Amino acid sequence: MTGRNLPHDHGDIEDAGRLADLLESTTGFDEVSELLAQLVDSTRIRIFWLLCHYEGCVMNISSIMGMSSPAVSHHLRSLKESGLIQSRRMGKEVYYKAVDSPEVEYLHHMIEDLMLITCPKE
Repeated sequence: MTGRNLPHDHGDIEDAGRLADLLESTTGFDEVSELLAQLVDSTRIRIFWLLCHYEGCVMNISSIMGMSSPAVSHHLRSLKESGLIQSRRMGKEVYYKAVDSPEVEYLHHMIEDLMLITCPKE
């Protein structure tokens, strides 16, 4: 679709057709949108950021967050369904932590860069 004519020629887009082709053919936009949708809630961002630095059970996460366990569980469920965090069972206890993936690492650093904070381990 190269050579697309735009309704208004402002001279600032050399190849509008190539941009249009990329927007149509790139399938990753939906996945990026789904990941970012998980982080539109400030509480969920805080829990996600915490789990990038700490593996913990619902009770401990609730205590650190100053929230009820059911409220934290609700956010953990969403984060887990989106693939941003994972859980493991040890006896009766379930522990949560961020997934080790490039997407999670990028989101983790994006949060820290935007908030001008650093990892507590650094």
